Amino acid sequence: MSETVTFFCGIGGSGMSGLATLLARRGVRVRGSDRSFDQGANADIADALRRLGIEITPQDGSGVDDSVDTLVVSSAVEPTIPDVRAATERGIRIIRRADLLARIFAAGPAIAIGGTSGKTTVTAMTGHILRETGHDPTVINGGIMLNSRPDDGLGNAWPGREDLCVIEADESDGTIELYTPDVAVLTTVSLDHRPLDELRALFTDFASRARLAPVANMDNNEVRQIATPIRGVRTVGIDSADADLRATAIEPKPDGIAFMLDNTRAELAVPGRHNVVNALMATTACNALGVPVSASIDALRTFRGTHRRLEVVGCTDTNVTVIDDFAHNPEKLHASLSTLKEFPGPVAVFYQPHGFRPTEMLRDGLVAAFRQWLDADDLLLMPEIYYAGGTASRTISSRDLVADVMRSGRNARFVESRDAALEELTEWTTPGSRVVVMGARDATLAGFARRLLDCLGDRR
Repeated sequence: MSETVTFFCGIGGSGMSGLATLLARRGVRVRGSDRSFDQGANADIADALRRLGIEITPQDGSGVDDSVDTLVVSSAVEPTIPDVRAATERGIRIIRRADLLARIFAAGPAIAIGGTSGKTTVTAMTGHILRETGHDPTVINGGIMLNSRPDDGLGNAWPGREDLCVIEADESDGTIELYTPDVAVLTTVSLDHRPLDELRALFTDFASRARLAPVANMDNNEVRQIATPIRGVRTVGIDSADADLRATAIEPKPDGIAFMLDNTRAELAVPGRHNVVNALMATTACNALGVPVSASIDALRTFRGTHRRLEVVGCTDTNVTVIDDFAHNPEKLHASLSTLKEFPGPVAVFYQPHGFRPTEMLRDGLVAAFRQWLDADDLLLMPEIYYAGGTASRTISSRDLVADVMRSGRNARFVESRDAALEELTEWTTPGSRVVVMGARDATLAGFARRLLDCLGDRR
């Protein structure tokens, strides 16, 4: 056990908690703080970290003492946070989470998954294939992987071989530029955290740095334009006839989806055409490291998905299904809503936008997704935009998005509170309906989905 301490400021976040878990499992003495823990929220995350031997302290600077060797912070950390001030005053080294991840990643061989949508699931699929085929990878993801084992901690990081790493690479803060992968997977590119011209440049550089092969989803037009000129690119798709690995005969099922791949029937226990493409990308990434395609197909039959990606929370005794979903940009909304609409039954969506600037930038695309996929007998409830921190010019409200959706004849309403939403949904639901909680950044959304299930009826 190391005598010095690595301290994580904001350890409750998905990226920070995964790295903290990995270091703790490798014998590093880890300590951390999170303002949400101080406020009494996310106690389950704090408890899981403590079970790994990680010490949780208040975010008041008291935990950053002379035993601390390194303070790990996120890219958006504020210098006024007491832990950061304490580290600065003591001359303690401060590093970004992304720099620590890049150091772990550099041991190689390494697979990095990038893109504006789908990367969490593709990372989980890739890790699952490698585990099932006996390769014991280290996996660091932005979400909880449902195939995690009891000793994996929170489930967003799997400690394995130090010389085989799979990571989700984040483009939102530009830290994807830190990684030089053996295999670079490019899932999708669409307007999200950054303007499209910036994303194109960022992802072109990312894919071009792959030492063995870039893997590209040719069904996405932006990815196709980026990938086509790159030498050695391996391509996948459903609609793209020129893809190297192409799925055909897509068959949606109530409990997943099936498809044909090179005259072999493949089955997934997660729904949606987007997950078929995700599976193709994971399969191709693993194949670049020598895993046969047939072995990947077999492994993916037992893939259970990732937390808050069309995750079924439960079903009431009156056959109302509650689903929790991370969708927050137009591309993700299209993927999730189109999947839900593959089967009959009314759908209610509780969608919480996050960030005033992102919501303003994505407004037209968000509205278009709801207009396209929600029918007149469906319901959209939208609370106020979630404030994700930082400087915000509050020039837009969820009321504006609701008004836009209503103009197309859809049943959309602004709700003042979650209690008001619970009341409306309780009145609206009928046997066979589905209720989906959608949104990102707010860790309490998953708890709200569970509360919604309890309010709508008994678990089955």
